[in-house]
Amino acid sequence: MGQTSSSGVKAHMETAQKTGALVLSNRKLTEIPDLSSMSKVLRTLDLSTNKLTSVPPSVSSLSNLKHLNLNGNKIGSIPEDIGSLTKLESLSLVSNHITSLPASMSNLKHLKSVIISDNHMKEFPVVLCGLPQLDVLDISGNKITEVPDGIEDLQAVEVNLNMNQVSSISPSIASCPRLKTLRLEENCLTLTGIPIELLQESQVSLLCFEGNLFQMKEFEELEGHSKYMERYTAVKKKMF
Repeated sequence: MGQTSSSGVKAHMETAQKTGALVLSNRKLTEIPDLSSMSKVLRTLDLSTNKLTSVPPSVSSLSNLKHLNLNGNKIGSIPEDIGSLTKLESLSLVSNHITSLPASMSNLKHLKSVIISDNHMKEFPVVLCGLPQLDVLDISGNKITEVPDGIEDLQAVEVNLNMNQVSSISPSIASCPRLKTLRLEENCLTLTGIPIELLQESQVSLLCFEGNLFQMKEFEELEGHSKYMERYTAVKKKMF
């Protein structure tokens, strides 16, 4: 158990029994104590900036968990049993080695925020489409090459795909009912990779395309750009 059995960790666990929040960040942990005894208690679990290579099995027993932070570890995959955390509202997995998400994540109907930036994902996580309360999806800094067909049920308000390898966007993104902000800076897009439907028919009022294979002046000349600018301007007016 090594460092995980230290008095400091035990003290934090005792406090968490009262507060519902367990913070064990930046402790060089390679494993953590069994948390199943806290299954009804924990609402927040922060295991960021450690040396974990997998999600601890006992995490799946935390039936009331709302916030899970696993940033800055060495985690290569997310176990299927994460789908049992049905009250989870935020999941942060920044700077790990994750390549994909399990199908069971479609069970997480209360998820509002999913941050998976700076990992090794090559495909857009379509498993998150249909989650009714998802507001923010950040998958920047991965290796995703396309925004695929079949994402029209994605409920996110903001999607961040900056610093990927995206070269094409499916027209189905225009059907996403709540999408307002789409960030695709520093990708591999040409003008032909941007569907007219995104400009003309979507709800998106902020498109970020800087750092792709075209000049922003060229983007402004695309068919449908004026329609997009109507939405952009309308939102700006509401802000001031």
